[in-house]
Amino acid sequence: MTSLRRAAARPGRPPGSYVWEAAVSARDIARWRGEVAGAVRALGGDAEAVGVARLGVSELLSNVVRHVPDSRCRVEVERRGRDLYVRVLDRSPQPPVVTEPDWNAERGRGLWLLREMVAEFGHTRTGGGKAVWFRYPLGPGRFR
Repeated sequence: MTSLRRAAARPGRPPGSYVWEAAVSARDIARWRGEVAGAVRALGGDAEAVGVARLGVSELLSNVVRHVPDSRCRVEVERRGRDLYVRVLDRSPQPPVVTEPDWNAERGRGLWLLREMVAEFGHTRTGGGKAVWFRYPLGPGRFR
């Protein structure tokens, strides 16, 4: 597994997807936002889709940094029809916790906000951990 600094987007499976594997740290998250934004643009995403993807991957990777002892993870960006799917797979079986935020707190709003912005949000267990994912339309004709 390479560090984020050396990880390059490579065509994933199926066609129309990008996959990165890396050990992520807090200082890497800005770089991830840029990598994911480039992938979303390449897949035909408009500015709104790019913005949501940037926010989403920031939140999901921040949670890996804060809550997962092993920072190695996998980021996937995929186009399925008119929709964008972003997944972060990590090595913790603990599901993400999404609660009504305390608006006076400095933290704890990210997953709630992401869930409110996207068409779908969820997680699935994997062999050694979980995948947290979201779906968002790539362009005009949004779900709302």
